[in-house]
Amino acid sequence: MKNTAPRKLQVQGLHHVTLVGADRQTSIDFWEGVLGMPFVFEQPNLDTADESHLYFDPGDGRLITIFTREDRVPDPRRTPTEPGCVHHVAFAVSKASFDQAIDRLDQRGVKHSGVKDRGFMDSIYFNDPLGLTIELACYRFEPPTGATHADVLLEAHRLRTERGDYNIAPIHLADAIEILTERLRGSLSADRGAKNPY
Repeated sequence: MKNTAPRKLQVQGLHHVTLVGADRQTSIDFWEGVLGMPFVFEQPNLDTADESHLYFDPGDGRLITIFTREDRVPDPRRTPTEPGCVHHVAFAVSKASFDQAIDRLDQRGVKHSGVKDRGFMDSIYFNDPLGLTIELACYRFEPPTGATHADVLLEAHRLRTERGDYNIAPIHLADAIEILTERLRGSLSADRGAKNPY
C-alpha cells in the first residue's frame, strides 16, 4: 500500500545563494575586493545565454553566485523588500575583522549603520553597489565542542521564554552553553552543580 502522508524534504545546509548582478567587474570588485571572497569559478548562465555565472567562496564551503551581463550597470537604489524579496544577506566575520569593518568601510566612503547590538551578536549593515543590504555579523559566543551556534540559540531561546525576558542576552547564552556542555560531555561527578570552594 502506498503511503500518501506528506513527508518533509529534509535539507542539510545552505548550498548556495544566487543574486542578479550588473556587469562582471562590479561583482568581482565587490564580492572579492570588498568582502574578500575568492572568485573561484565562472561559466555561462546555462539558462540565459547572454549572462555569465560567477562563483565566490564566502569561506565555509558554500557559494555565493552572481548572474552578470555586461550591458547592466550598477543601480545603488535599495533593492525591493516586498514579501518574497530578499531583505538582506548576512556574513559571519571574526571579532578581529568586525572591529576593523567600520574603518575599512569608511576608507571607501561606504555608508553603514555603525555597530548594532543584537543581544547574541553584533551587526553592521551597508548596501552593495546594487542596493542589496549586506550584514556583517559577529557572534558574541562560541558553542561548546559538538554543538553549533544554532544549538546554543535554541537553548537560549528556551531559557529566555521560560524567564519571560524580551530578547536573548549574555546570561541566556552563558546558561545555554553550560546546559549543552553538561548534555554533551560526561563527568565522573555525581553532582555537577555550581560550587564555591573558597
